[in-house]
Parts: sequence; C-alpha cells; structure tokens
Amino acid sequence: MSYSEFTLRKAKQAFGLTTIEGETFLPKIQPFTPSTVLTAYLEEGLPLAIATGSEKARSELIISPVLLEVRKILNRQISLFSGMDFTVDPEVGLSGICDFLISRSPEQLEIEAPAVVIIEAKKADLNAGIGQCIAEMVAAHKFNEVNHQPIKTIYGSVTSGTTWRFLQLTEQTVNIDLTEYPLPPVDLILGIFLWMLSN
Repeated sequence: MSYSEFTLRKAKQAFGLTTIEGETFLPKIQPFTPSTVLTAYLEEGLPLAIATGSEKARSELIISPVLLEVRKILNRQISLFSGMDFTVDPEVGLSGICDFLISRSPEQLEIEAPAVVIIEAKKADLNAGIGQCIAEMVAAHKFNEVNHQPIKTIYGSVTSGTTWRFLQLTEQTVNIDLTEYPLPPVDLILGIFLWMLSN
C-alpha cells in the first residue's frame, strides 16, 4: 500500500485517527501582498493551467510559484520539495511520492526534519485527496520523531491550484477545514502558509 491508496476511511482506521470536520483551525489570517514577479507569473500561468486542466500543469504553473514565493518571503529558511519519494514506514503504507513537502530546515539536498506542511495536488475533486494527504501528514509526524525533531502539529493542504483546503494533524486528531479558499486572490493563501510555518 502507498499514500495514493488511502481514502479518508482507510487513513482513520489504519492510524487510529479521529476527525473534526468543518471547524476552521485558522485564526484571522493577515493576507500577504505578493511580489510583482508572482503576480505577473500567475497572470500568465493561471489561464494556461486552467485551460490545460492537468494536475501537472496546475502544479507547475500555480502551486510551485506560490510555494516558491513563500520560501522567498521566509528568506529561504525553509526547504521545498516537489515529487520526492517520502517513504517512512512501508509496512503500514507510509510510502510513495509527495506532491509537495515543506520542511523548517533550510537544507535542500534531501528532506530533513522537521517536515511541517504537506500539499497534495488534485485536478478537481479535493475530497479524493484528503485520505492521501492525511497519510502523508502521519508520515511527516513519524519522520520528525525518528529524526529527533518532533513537532506537535503537522499541516496539510489539498488543492487544485485554484481552490485550496487545509488540514491540521495534532496527536491523533485531524481537523479538516471544509472552507474552500479560492486563488485568485493569492494574498490570503500566502498568509495561511506563512502562519502555518510560524506555528
């Protein structure tokens, strides 16, 4: 079994998780004004990604530029990985590729603890990616513990690029915010990532 095989039900059963649905865990977020570079890039990339419609196009033309902007705002003190193997415990299905992973370590050659945020790209149905994202969040939690950098909370996002949904894993509880945050505008999405990476 790999991350992609997890549904929400399978993830809850496999890892003994409880879920809270609908309650936002996000405080009042301060939007962050994007750079002129990101603004110009999204003006070109968004229509192309939407017209093409593929997950790859959305990842490359919307999600990657947004996450690169977050890294730049934080003075490159975080690391960003795309399409990396993140096998943590294959015996329980915690193996496979993460679409995007952000660590609080600035080291970029390989994934270093603590892994903080997991982003799962989906073409359309965000609900279909929730189980996979949760399994990857559980893997991040285990990865941090094994590498002696445990942190209390792991964050996740399932996104189509133009719609974002956020999750929070604390101990055995997953809070799934059912709010769908649109992009554009990008400033609130940037603010959410900056908040998650500072908590």
